[in-house]
Formats: sequence, C-alpha cells, structure tokens
Amino acid sequence: MARLRLGPLLRYVDGSSATVWVEASRPCTAEVRCADGAGGETRTFQIAGHHYALVPVTGLIPGTSTAYEVRLDGTTVWPLPGSPFPPSLIHAPAYDHAPVRVAFGSCRWAAPPADEKDPVGPDALDTLAARLASDPGAERPDVLVLLGDQVYADETSNATRRWLAARRDLKDPPGNEVADYEEYTRLYYESWLDPEVRWLLSTVPSCMIFDDHDVIDDWNTSAAWLADMRATPWWRERLLSGLMSYWVHQHLGNLPPERLAADPLYAAVRATPDGTDVLRTFAAEADANPTSVRWSYRRDFGRVRLLMIDTRAARVLDETDRAMLAPGEHAWLREQVLEGRGADAAGTAGGRPDAVVAASGASDEARTAPGAPPPVSAAQGSPDSMAKASARPADGGTSGEPGGPPARSAEGHAATARTPYDHLLIGTSLPWLLPHLVHDAEAWNAALCRGERGPRWARFGEDLRRRADLEHWSAFPASFDALASLIAEVGSGPEAPATVCVLSGDVHHAYIAEPSWPQGASAPDARVLQLTCSPVHNSIPMSIKLGFHFGWSRVGRALGRRFAGHGGVPRPPIDWRRTGGPWFGNQLMTLTLRGRSARLRLDQARVEKGGGARLRTVVESELAP
Repeated sequence: MARLRLGPLLRYVDGSSATVWVEASRPCTAEVRCADGAGGETRTFQIAGHHYALVPVTGLIPGTSTAYEVRLDGTTVWPLPGSPFPPSLIHAPAYDHAPVRVAFGSCRWAAPPADEKDPVGPDALDTLAARLASDPGAERPDVLVLLGDQVYADETSNATRRWLAARRDLKDPPGNEVADYEEYTRLYYESWLDPEVRWLLSTVPSCMIFDDHDVIDDWNTSAAWLADMRATPWWRERLLSGLMSYWVHQHLGNLPPERLAADPLYAAVRATPDGTDVLRTFAAEADANPTSVRWSYRRDFGRVRLLMIDTRAARVLDETDRAMLAPGEHAWLREQVLEGRGADAAGTAGGRPDAVVAASGASDEARTAPGAPPPVSAAQGSPDSMAKASARPADGGTSGEPGGPPARSAEGHAATARTPYDHLLIGTSLPWLLPHLVHDAEAWNAALCRGERGPRWARFGEDLRRRADLEHWSAFPASFDALASLIAEVGSGPEAPATVCVLSGDVHHAYIAEPSWPQGASAPDARVLQLTCSPVHNSIPMSIKLGFHFGWSRVGRALGRRFAGHGGVPRPPIDWRRTGGPWFGNQLMTLTLRGRSARLRLDQARVEKGGGARLRTVVESELAP
C-alpha cells in the first residue's frame, strides 16, 4: 500500500483550479478529493527512487473554501489519523473587492523536534500555523511567498549530520554538507515534516524561489568563485542535485496547471518509468547554459502582480560586464511589468496575456545585442555550449527541450490581461536597497574586483567579496541602476500602480526603505518601497545587529562615501532612507492589498511567559490609502 511520505503542499490556486504536491512511498495514483465535489488525480513520477505527484484540482467555485483529502490508490492518507489540526482547505479566490494578503519572508532552518530546545527561538511559520489552527476565523494569507533559503545544503542540523555520518564518511568532502539528491530529500523531510509547517503548507498556497543556501553560500558570487568551485571534485554532483531537487520540490508548484500541461520537461519526466536521467540532463544544461532555462515567473492575484526573479542562476559574472540579471532576463522582467498597460503591452508583449512565463528557454540572442558575443553567464558554459545557444531561435527553448517553442500561459487572467494592475510586487531574494554603508562598500568592492585600482587591489577585493558576502544588487551597479530606471518607468503615468514593492530577505533582519529620485528626474507616481523580512527561523548574530545599525547611521553613510571615492564609484541615480526598522527576530511581513490601498504588518515569533510561543505584531502601517 502506498504511504504519504511528504506533503501535501497546496501550491497554485486561482478561482477555479489548484495544484497539490505530494511524495508517495511507491508508484501510485494520487488523488485530491474536495468536499464540494471538486478534485483531480494523476500518476506519480519517479526521480532517484522517490515518487512525486503534482495533482491538478479543477471544479473549484470562486469565493468559496472547501476541505480536501488526499488519496493514494484509493486509500485516504490525508488528513492524518488523529490529527490535532483543522481540515486542510482550498480557498478559491474571487478577487472582486476582497483584499489580497501576501505573507513573506526567507531564511528558515528546520525547527528541532518538540522535545529539544530551539537555539534560535520560535519559528515564525510554526507560530503562524498555531495562530490559524487555533482560530479558524483568523485572518489568513492568500499566499505565502518564500524568498529563498528554504533549505540549507551547507549548514545541516545535528540530526542530519548523524544521518549523513551513517551514510558516508564525513571526513571526505563535502563533509557535513549535502552531497547528492538523496541527501537533499533529507533536508526537505526535516523542514516540511514539522507538524505545524506541514499543516500550514497544506492549506495556504505558496510561491518559492531559491537563494544561495539552497545550493551553497555565495552561490555564483563571481567568475573566480565559480572556477574554484568547478575545480572541486564534489561540486558538480552538488549543483545538479540542488537544481533537480529544487525543480521537484519547489519550482513545479510555482506553475499553473495549464503551464504544466504544456511543459515538455514535465511531460518527458512523467512519460518514462524513471525520470532521473531526463531531469539530470536538464540540470546539466541549466548549469552549462543558464539561458536554456528561466526560473523567474509571474503570478497575478486579481489586480496584484507578483514577479519572482532569479538573482542567482541568471547572473553575468564577467568582471567587465557583471549583471545581476543577464540582458534577456532583464528584458523578460521589463516585458512582464509592462504587459497589460495599453500601448506599452503591445510594444513589449504583443498584447499576449503572459500571466506566467517560467522555466522557459531564452536564447543568448535574446540576452545579447545582435552580433555581440554571448555574455559570460553564471554557468560560464563551454564555448561549444555557448555556440549551440547562439544558434537557437530568439524565443529559445522550454524547461525540458532547449530550442523548442516558448512555453506561455494565461493563468486564467485573459479577461484582465490588458488592464493595469493596482500593485506590483517584485520578489528578489536579495534586497535592492541596503544600508548606505553596505551599498557603497559593495559598489567599491565591485570596482576593485574589476581592476580599477590595479591587480593587487583586485585580488584583495575578490577575497573580501567572498568573506563579507558582498554580492547584493549594489555589487552589480549597472543592474541596480537598471532596476531603478524600470521601477520609475512602470511607476509613472496614468496607468501607474499605487505601489511598487520590492520584497526581499537574506540579511537576517527586517526593515523598510523608501527611495527618492533627484530633482528634475522623472520620479514615479507610485509609492516605491523596499520591504525586507528575514529570517523566518535562523540565528541573528550580534555582529549583524551592530553592523546594520551602524550601516544606516550618518557616520556609516559618510564612511561609505569614502569607500566609493577610493573606487571611483559614482553616486547612485537615486537616494533612499530607512523608514522602518531595523527589526531583529524570527518574523514575517504581511501585505494587505485592497483596491489601491495597501497596509503592511510585521509579526515576530515570541516566547510566552507561561511557555509556548505566538506571533506578536510589532508594527502595522498604511502604505497607500
């Protein structure tokens, strides 16, 4: 009999359909059956001896909630027998005049077992689950946006280290870090079998994107770093396993049912009794030629647009032309923010309702000016692989068949595809706006590494970049400026949204920053905000607290300008100020968006005097009336 090994995770939901992700113990038919008659079923697919299914659910009624159960070969496996939690629900949104609530955060170590002391304090996801489970009428998120470091491949728990030690000799590299796909599955079991988190993810839809620790700290920080990693004997298996496990556990659920139905990689994996080799070939191509895959994607929630962008695998690492987003990736981002805005849409997207474009190919021609050589990408593929990419048509390939037709989906929003949205959310694991000292130090470091002060300073800069994690948007000055320009463009004019919010994590604290454009520049009409929230559950060293407090200070700002002067770094095209925080703790931010109004709430997980933990609201503010 098939057993439920992991899940269910409620991933995509719209007014009439949903997807539910599960892992089973053996090949079987996975079925989701809803109390109101909606449902769906599919056969599992196999990767590295594990059996997964992403079950498409149809027949949902907009504006209603329905309980569901999961069956494997006809046997009910969810809810678990004797579960203390309420039934898992699918809420099909109507989006008429109802608010859209977006909870977000990043950086989550798996919580230890209930009988062990938690060294980093209560988990924000655990406490959110407890709040919702204890009060079924409580305000609940419409989507949970997880902005990276959902698992830590390079910082494993004591329990996982014991499991690894029973499997192999930890004296051999990579030591107590994960080495292959099977070891990645252990991380997901540890994280998602937490009872509270398991129930929460079964009833609140989620969007996910990776950051560095999903693979390794400082992933793709520089061309020199990548060359050093590729010289190690264990790196290739680690990277391919990381990309494969991310595709299975996180990426697939980001996509709507119709996008999945048209995806050739998904079809190929499901068409064979064992999809391991198919998926591994895809991961190897993604490593050799990042332009063969797009991990970024778009989701529309009524009149709220969310763009989740890949700031790790899509980088250009050539020191003379570094970019957080390769040209084709930035062009995709611009197309998505402008699509649906009258003449702008016709000029950038052909008026097509591209509500989701994800894991689809984009050739080097699409990322490079005609006749120019392809950029040195994060993967720094071989000349042969670059040549093959340059020979592809401009639309590129899909996630499974490089060179095939582009995969696009309307995600059920064709009726509103050409109307403006009220709020734009840009999800990037790495903050765009940082404390001024950190921003200037990263820009200075980038100048050193580029050779502005000579070879000795360049060597010093590369060493410092790795030691101090100097790799945010400010370490890619041209990309920082380009994002500022794009935000000003999309935030201006009669069709401008009320807010443009950049959602980020990574830096183990929370803050709000607001940019301003110089007098005489074209400033946006929309309110623009950097909203940073991290960690969900992780350590917060005193050095981080002191460093970021100082980074926002006037003295820190003056010191940053001295760094910038030494590197010959010009002032950025915008200024910004911190308008909230810094806040330290395990925490989540929640945006409530209704019409053109927006409110922000920050909740922290706090230990109660009598024991236990709960979410406490630290701040709540109006962003747009």
